Amino acid sequence: MSRLSQLLIPDSQRQSMADLLQAVDLRRGDALAKRSGFLIMLVLSAVIAVAGVLSDSTATVIGAMIIAPLGTPILGVAAGIVTGHRGLVARSFLWVLMGLLIVVVIGWVLSTFIADPAELDNNSQITGRTSPQLMDLVAALATGTAGAFAMTRRDLSAVLPGVAIAISLVPPLGVVGVCAGQGAWEEALGALLLFASNVVSLVIAGSIVFTLAGYAREPGASRTANRRRAYAVVAVLSVIIVVPLLLNTAVTLVVTHWTTLIRASTVAWLSGDEDAQVQSITWTVTTATVDVTTEDGDIPPLEPLRQDLEAELPSFIEVDVVVSPAVEHVVLPR
Repeated sequence: MSRLSQLLIPDSQRQSMADLLQAVDLRRGDALAKRSGFLIMLVLSAVIAVAGVLSDSTATVIGAMIIAPLGTPILGVAAGIVTGHRGLVARSFLWVLMGLLIVVVIGWVLSTFIADPAELDNNSQITGRTSPQLMDLVAALATGTAGAFAMTRRDLSAVLPGVAIAISLVPPLGVVGVCAGQGAWEEALGALLLFASNVVSLVIAGSIVFTLAGYAREPGASRTANRRRAYAVVAVLSVIIVVPLLLNTAVTLVVTHWTTLIRASTVAWLSGDEDAQVQSITWTVTTATVDVTTEDGDIPPLEPLRQDLEAELPSFIEVDVVVSPAVEHVVLPR
């Protein structure tokens, strides 16, 4: 091992490859106990996560993260890639896929307790997991690296509960089931993308750390497996995940910029009325709705605002100004 490897993973603290595979392979050792324990914890964590999502309870969702066991087979995929055990990769992937289906189904079933589907729009546990961005991937990579080091070094095993909380594997799947059960397919797809980005991040980070630890060169590692093909598959999956995250991040940045421009223009337009305030700006596709409150419902002439917005915004953006308490709905066509 290089000096850097020795510094990051000292021999005195390094887990043997046999111990690593024992920890991540649900077929090694007492397989029946491992698998039953995995399924029990998975179902319970799914119920807890979905209950926390439906009740919009952060504390409950965190409890589900701590006991969620999905990180084990995901790191099993990484360990199988590095050591050349294709059977471990296949088995671990199937366990992850089965876990995904179980959690989504539980979320779907429990979503029947939602009386009003409109509640999804105001639920922070849902809205926070349906629009993943590039920073979510960065955080997941860092968390996956911490988890892989914790699996590799004996002295870092205590950080695994923190890793489980940070990587957030089961709650996004619970959101997928809840949203799908209510027919909110766009939100369900966003939560599924967040889960997929977390999984890919764990596999990438685990592969790097396990390679750094030297497991690919140990006697128990396969010498015939085509690791380049496995790494290529991981790279392709990474691109598939990164592209939509980049697009979503870019859209968010652009919308934030437009929102800032609209707010500044509206505030300047209302500057002559001390009682007038901009309460909020919400978006529906390419239409921005500006909520304005005034004492008597009167507003200044619209033409200055229209000219200002035409100079600042693209032509396809529409702006609606809703004034209260007076019942007045002014549309500015673009």
